Amino acid sequence: MTDVPQSVHPRSCSSGDEAGGPGGRAIDQRLADQGGEGTDMSLEPREIRSHEVFSGPIFTILDKLIELPQVDGSVERIRRQLIHHDPCVVMLVHDLASDTYLLTREYRVGAGRYVHGLPAGFMDRGETPVQAALRELHEETGLVPGDKESTTSPAGPPEGLAKDAGFIDPGPGVYSSLGMSDEFGHIMVIHLSRWHKENRHFDPGEHIQSTWVTWEELVDAGIQDSKAVVAIQHEAIRRLQEGKSRASRI
Repeated sequence: MTDVPQSVHPRSCSSGDEAGGPGGRAIDQRLADQGGEGTDMSLEPREIRSHEVFSGPIFTILDKLIELPQVDGSVERIRRQLIHHDPCVVMLVHDLASDTYLLTREYRVGAGRYVHGLPAGFMDRGETPVQAALRELHEETGLVPGDKESTTSPAGPPEGLAKDAGFIDPGPGVYSSLGMSDEFGHIMVIHLSRWHKENRHFDPGEHIQSTWVTWEELVDAGIQDSKAVVAIQHEAIRRLQEGKSRASRI
């Protein structure tokens, strides 16, 4: 267990980087124009101390002391506990020929039972999100994009699929629980025109079943993992827009 000293010098916030885009920057400016009392959110919070209180194979827990600059020049000190977690990938896999989706089932300790979900896993150091997604997909389900004779590596190209294998539609990146964890999920929908199966490679203690389901079955499967729900909603928007596009050409 260690104390990690942090910088105590404030700097101006890059308003909108944290908010997520141009819309967030416009809202931040509107809030700043309103003025008022309390925390000065034009300055970044200052992390005074970070103390590791638990370390495990999947995550660590840090106890942090934070200073929030106030508009009157004073500071407010607050404590927060952070679950530090490596980034992950979540994949909704779509077979274009059959218009079906890959659904998994495995034990999840958070729910305390077997649950339906989507292929997912941790990113290894040095991997791109796409590389991690295709590796995890291969390890958990045995599915590899492309024809067997033309595929040289399950990971494929660093930022996409081979031209004849399909395409990847990246979804919004999301934090699992901003109030307590820095786990960041890279969401993507993998649309496959060609694929084949190879042997799976489970981690110790990992047991996963997978099957192809229709869109209606996927929506009705009762998936509760937040990142998987985001992936499904992202694909729902695409399907809705595709349907409108087809209707407009009739």
